[in-house]
Amino acid sequence: MLRVRREYQSWVANESLEDYALRYAASSYRRWTPGVVANTAIGGISFLALEAIGASITLSFGFLNAMAAVLVVSLVIFLVSLPIAYWCSVANVDIDLLTRGAGFGYIGSTLTSLIYASFTFIFFAIETAIWAQALQLALGLNLVVGYLVCSLVIIPIVFFGVTSINKLQAWTQPIWVVLLVAPFVFILFKDPDLLHAWVEFGGAAREGGGFNVLLFGVASGVLFSLLGQIGEQADYLRFLPDRTATNRRAWWGALLLAGPGWIVIGALKICAGSLLAVLALRMGSSAAQAMEPIHMFVHAYEHMVGVPVAALAIATIFVTVSQVKINVTNAYSGSLAWSNCFVRLAHYHPGRVVWLVFNVVIALLLSLLGIFETLQAVLSVYSTLVIAWIGALVADLVVLKRTGISPPYIEFKRAHLYNFNPVGCGATLIASAVAVVAYAGALGELAQAFFGFIALAVAFVSAIVIAYATGGRYYIARPDQHYRSQSARTLVECCICERAYEAPDMAHCPFYRGPICSLCCGLELHCHDFCKRPRGRQDEASERSPGGLRFRPHVLRRVGRFLAVLSIAAALLGAAFLLTYRFMELNGGSANASVVNVMERLYVATLVLASLGIWWIVLSHESQEQSERELLGSMRHLEQTRKTLVESEKLASLGGLVAGVAHEINTPVGIAVSSASYLSDRTEAAQALVQAGRFDVAAQEKYLRDAGESARLLLSNARRVAQLVLNFKQLAVDRITEARHRFDLKAHLEETIRDLQPKLGESQVEVSIEVASSIQMDSYPVSLAQVVTNLTINSLQHAFEPGERGHIVIRATLREDDEVRIEYSDDGRGIDAELVGRIFEPFFTTRRMIGGSGLGLYIVNQIVTRQLDGSIALEAHAGRGVRFVLDFPRVARYTPDVGQILAALPRRPTDEP
Repeated sequence: MLRVRREYQSWVANESLEDYALRYAASSYRRWTPGVVANTAIGGISFLALEAIGASITLSFGFLNAMAAVLVVSLVIFLVSLPIAYWCSVANVDIDLLTRGAGFGYIGSTLTSLIYASFTFIFFAIETAIWAQALQLALGLNLVVGYLVCSLVIIPIVFFGVTSINKLQAWTQPIWVVLLVAPFVFILFKDPDLLHAWVEFGGAAREGGGFNVLLFGVASGVLFSLLGQIGEQADYLRFLPDRTATNRRAWWGALLLAGPGWIVIGALKICAGSLLAVLALRMGSSAAQAMEPIHMFVHAYEHMVGVPVAALAIATIFVTVSQVKINVTNAYSGSLAWSNCFVRLAHYHPGRVVWLVFNVVIALLLSLLGIFETLQAVLSVYSTLVIAWIGALVADLVVLKRTGISPPYIEFKRAHLYNFNPVGCGATLIASAVAVVAYAGALGELAQAFFGFIALAVAFVSAIVIAYATGGRYYIARPDQHYRSQSARTLVECCICERAYEAPDMAHCPFYRGPICSLCCGLELHCHDFCKRPRGRQDEASERSPGGLRFRPHVLRRVGRFLAVLSIAAALLGAAFLLTYRFMELNGGSANASVVNVMERLYVATLVLASLGIWWIVLSHESQEQSERELLGSMRHLEQTRKTLVESEKLASLGGLVAGVAHEINTPVGIAVSSASYLSDRTEAAQALVQAGRFDVAAQEKYLRDAGESARLLLSNARRVAQLVLNFKQLAVDRITEARHRFDLKAHLEETIRDLQPKLGESQVEVSIEVASSIQMDSYPVSLAQVVTNLTINSLQHAFEPGERGHIVIRATLREDDEVRIEYSDDGRGIDAELVGRIFEPFFTTRRMIGGSGLGLYIVNQIVTRQLDGSIALEAHAGRGVRFVLDFPRVARYTPDVGQILAALPRRPTDEP
């Protein structure tokens, strides 16, 4: 297949901005210590939504039910998060790539990427609302303006990826810890009775404060929404360095603290929010204000400093620091999740930075809709999805990998995965459906309260059952027989983007017949998973003529696509209408049966219109598929035509070369043969005179003159043939036959001209060299000397008549792009305009009869463009001299001999064609 080089946008190609999104985190990039990585990851749990959740469940369900839920759910989250954190750390992949290889498949994990992306923008919106509330209370800033400011200020920080986030978290961590801990010390010291009031708090749902199983279950459902936080922790843990004997303890400490250990600190923050909510109620705040972190901490700092204005200022600073620390993590993780999702659906990757802005905009819209007012409802509904996903994922990592059903490694590349794996996808769908039914109350009050536990258990068990039922056959579509066994630090160049990546990020592509990186593989549109077909079908497809490519639309496939997209659209529209209805209730709007009926009719009408658009999308997609297949056929036909033209050009070039060689050698060889024949005849005549006794002095002198002239002609033409053979050998200049050296350009040019003094001395031509002494080259000195020599000899032979005075000037300058420009000029007779286009052709000369071979400038062009990796241009006019402009790198680009490298590699039977 014809390879077309893929050029990425600057921010995609720059891994300092891209942070290896969609890729294995290269070992060369993981340069931070375990402590630095852990500090950055821990900085992400500063989110004040934890305090808000603690306040919400305490005010709603009472202290005892809330704390019981915190203890139980925290233990579950710790146990579930541990294997996820471990595998992301050892495989050096984020949670999206982990999900691909742990039971979901390449396309199937798109669903989980959406779930995870939803987690990031939901919590981004919640944290933005908390921050905007603080700015409104402290500065009187309009809430809508506050949402805009608090959202957009995060983008510049996250733009530069984990490098800038590391610095931010390191600088703000001490301030955040002091401001978080200090008020609690003062509160407990000044008001110890608060603890008793907190423990006795019964909540709004049930007076008396006793334990209630149903309330415990509902509170647990809200807390289960935090299960997705391990994804954000894993996004940083993938940058942990390789575990060694020297850093083993630090590595495990960072893993446990920043991985599952986040929930330990998180649980303490939930309890802190619960305590501060009770304090706010005691100090006269309403229940709605007591749930807002800014009001909580204003009361807390007022206990500490005793001055309301100072307390408000400190609380605002604390909220600002906390929200910046968490929202950079939410925005960063969201950009990774959206990148993973979109690249699989559209085969296009505009860059992580684009999805960063997209994620922030969605979160901003949710903030404007008032998501903080529906905190419990939003988190409870969302938790059904995240629990089902995480449950299926953990089942694979903990059970199926240990039993051998799942591969003992994480395979995330499209080239080796099935599009869908029923283990993870099926378990997630089953668990989500059961949990939604339970949450709706169809299975009774108890099931409704414990829908979170039901979702986790069903997902875990379903994944194991499906895996054993399918025998694990949908994990690996094609084993990696090329790069899996190679060292992780081995660099391999992608045949599409021509960039080198480490072996774990590479796959062998039979479609392009070369190595391909995971991102180029994921973006490939034309192969249609060619590599996953059986070998026989691959060979058949490779040999199939372009005329055999046909597109045959299938009715069932068309209807299936329509129903699938329609189902997704129906679910999204239903969620939007449900959320609208919920907002109407909260804002005091009418929620009677007539409103519900109108909304149902509007929903159906909207769905009908959407179905028309979806049908058009399906047909357009089929049209696009047909166009792709036609394009693929055209590309194959173009490749075949190109090969035919190349073969024809090779034969034509070979014919031209043979003709040129024959023409050049024919004249000196003919003269040599004639001279030898003449010398042979004269020798036979001399021998006859000797035998006849008539070889006198005059005959001897005549013979010696003829013999000397013949010998001169033989030697001259033999040397001519030897020089032509040497020139022919230089036609195939090899870029690795000469070793690179460091040398001063000016000194090297002066030495080259000194070597030409015998020829320059025979002429009246002067050579001037104008080169700065500071240009230090790292290139090929012999090749450069050959270029200057050929140009000078060409001027002496063609530009000036014998005895004519002339000047040759050689200038060299260093350009801003670290390239050297050499300008060679003479003031000779110049070149006619009709000859300029042929000046670099082999064997082209205007002085063939007086010694010109037509190879001097051709060799110059070959050396400059191939050996020096540069360019050469000619400016010439008849009667006004010539000017050659040579541009080439100061530091020669290293081009390895691929043939020698491949020949040195060990061969395996699977490597044979």
